Amino acid sequence: MHLSLREVRGGTELTQLVSVAGPASALFTYAAGKPIAEHFAQNCARLYTLAGGTQKRKMRIVIAGGHGFLGSRAAADLFCRGHEVIILTRKVRADSPFAQVRWDGKTQGPWSTSLYRQGHETAVLNLAGELVDLPPTEANIALLRASRIDPTRALVDASNAAPAPLAAFLQGSTTAIFADAGEEMLTEDSPLPTGENALAQMTGVARPWEEAAAGANTNQLNILRTSLVFEQESPLVDRLSLLARIGLGGPVAGGRQWVSWIHLADWLRIIRGCLGLEEGLAVPDGIIHLAAPHPVRNRKMMSVLRGKVAPGPLRRHSIPTPSPVLAAGAAVLRTDPALGTTGRHVTSRVLADAGFTFRHPDFSNAVGQIFD
Repeated sequence: MHLSLREVRGGTELTQLVSVAGPASALFTYAAGKPIAEHFAQNCARLYTLAGGTQKRKMRIVIAGGHGFLGSRAAADLFCRGHEVIILTRKVRADSPFAQVRWDGKTQGPWSTSLYRQGHETAVLNLAGELVDLPPTEANIALLRASRIDPTRALVDASNAAPAPLAAFLQGSTTAIFADAGEEMLTEDSPLPTGENALAQMTGVARPWEEAAAGANTNQLNILRTSLVFEQESPLVDRLSLLARIGLGGPVAGGRQWVSWIHLADWLRIIRGCLGLEEGLAVPDGIIHLAAPHPVRNRKMMSVLRGKVAPGPLRRHSIPTPSPVLAAGAAVLRTDPALGTTGRHVTSRVLADAGFTFRHPDFSNAVGQIFD
């Protein structure tokens, strides 16, 4: 394992490299190498504190859903830049390096006062919600919807009870709001699907989630329609990598469906831009598509991943997953087959107009940065 430090604008970049070689390297990587490297972002936050770092800047960011993959990375990124981070959580974690405030995600309580502190700008990043990896039953769809709408309404109510507006309210959402869009090229100006095209577990969850943020007492409101986020420790990357390693990394349901994606580093830069913390980037109010400028077909996505993680001949040839097989597997695993069969070509006009330049615009290079 190798650690390196590099001075960058505004601070220091820490890189951790874990290298594994030998005939049993693949097995060792999962058995020992991966545990060594996991929780890197949170460990950086701990190291920042041990090194004498303080939260001396005036921005306070209250994060709902801060223990999830994206929330914890945003928390670490902002914390290590000197900002105060507060995690709203139903269960306080003793191993978290961040300040935590207990809430139930529904009603007002002592947590509500965390949205205001005199002399400090406070922003909200709302990522609360159950994972979408559920069968699309009526009960599960209702659960997905309530787990997003209830916390959003609670945060909006708390913002309106505060004596001053929030600096920003960043409302989580998903590009899956467009359901299965086929070959349509989608930007923030594109209309949402209606009728039978508006899948209940996608549009039917994301649309009311976005609408619940209306009326927040804030100087800036952004709806963050996030595409698939790629980076180490991402549950998505872990699952796709496992399929590639065991020979099931072929195209899914024919492989022609579009996959919109973004590297975590660019996702974090956009979040900072919405908060007014990214130099040279001013993001306007409204909907933002957090998606790289070059979506890929499912076939290309799986091919690139195979080339990076699959052993030997599986890098070039792997078993495809036809729709019937996917449906059967989803039933066994109790998940939604539409997560693999639907697709959408989503890019951002808003970010382009704002002059945002992606550091990872190409999928192959982005995946290479993750695994090389």
